Amino acid sequence: MSLTYSEVKQQYAALQQTFDYLLSKREELVAFARAQSVTSITFVGCGSSYCLSESAAFSTLLRAGISSSAIAGGDLMLNPQRYRSLLANTLLVAPSRSGSTSEVVEAVRLIQADKHIPVLALSCVTDSPLSKKADFSLELPWAFDHSVCQTRTVTNLYTANLLLAAFLGNDEQLIADIQKAIHQGEAYMARVEAGIREAASFPWTNAVVLADGELQGLASEGAIALTEIAKVQAHSFHLLDVRHGPMVTVGPDTLVIAAISGEGTEHQRNLMRDIKGRGARIIAFADRSEAVSTDDVDLAVISDNELDIAAQGIPFIFIPQIVALTSAERQGINPDQPDGLVAWVKL
Repeated sequence: MSLTYSEVKQQYAALQQTFDYLLSKREELVAFARAQSVTSITFVGCGSSYCLSESAAFSTLLRAGISSSAIAGGDLMLNPQRYRSLLANTLLVAPSRSGSTSEVVEAVRLIQADKHIPVLALSCVTDSPLSKKADFSLELPWAFDHSVCQTRTVTNLYTANLLLAAFLGNDEQLIADIQKAIHQGEAYMARVEAGIREAASFPWTNAVVLADGELQGLASEGAIALTEIAKVQAHSFHLLDVRHGPMVTVGPDTLVIAAISGEGTEHQRNLMRDIKGRGARIIAFADRSEAVSTDDVDLAVISDNELDIAAQGIPFIFIPQIVALTSAERQGINPDQPDGLVAWVKL
């Protein structure tokens, strides 16, 4: 058993700790954010953390009504003056596994050189360089992935970001649905893993991950996991956007992983039929069975309960994680040590 697989399977135990910890910090977090008198929130990260930042920015805008954006850490480090107007009166939120990624730490130093910008650090180690530069620090050491590729860490940082948006927007239903997703997690993994492995067992070389709204950034992270762990070409798109060009790459060598919402069902089913018509195999995720026609996909993965769309990301990300591991095992690749990668970048 690989370390990566162990960390995937341990993610829900860590998620409960994250949920309890964030809940205990709720009043303090909201008070801190409001005390800054900011007009926007800017999320910054690299790689997986940038993908999560994209989802977090969308969630914060939708749930809390606060203008929000995401910037890649390397972009901000190289071009701090270019984004000076965007960073005016903002709260910078930096989700990070290590809290040591050079681009993010250096970007924070550079933008602080002229004027203090409040920083909220969210990392999976204690006393990291990023935490020491922050005005408010949240630390989730139980979510730290020791493997090079992030899995458990991703799910926990996604959930922590989502809880922050829910706290700021007083979205009690989302908070309840996050807890519901965590409670059903162990049984969900046990129930769906074998089917996912079977659906992904053919020699595919191209993967497409499709999702809309708050799940799109998370879908991009799913594509990164497939690329890093399985060494395949993987890309993410908004659901119907795959028709606008990327469809030409979809064929018999393609595995498609799609998050299906309960709205616009007929359009989504038509898309699945079109993809199947090109010879690709499809794993579709939904929170209720009526959203997916089993005639149009190879595998329908259904969560136990209806969930807020953002909370659906918690069970959804398990699919590309297991697909990536299944492919790595088939190819004889060690998922714990992907060639050419390190756990975090130090420049």
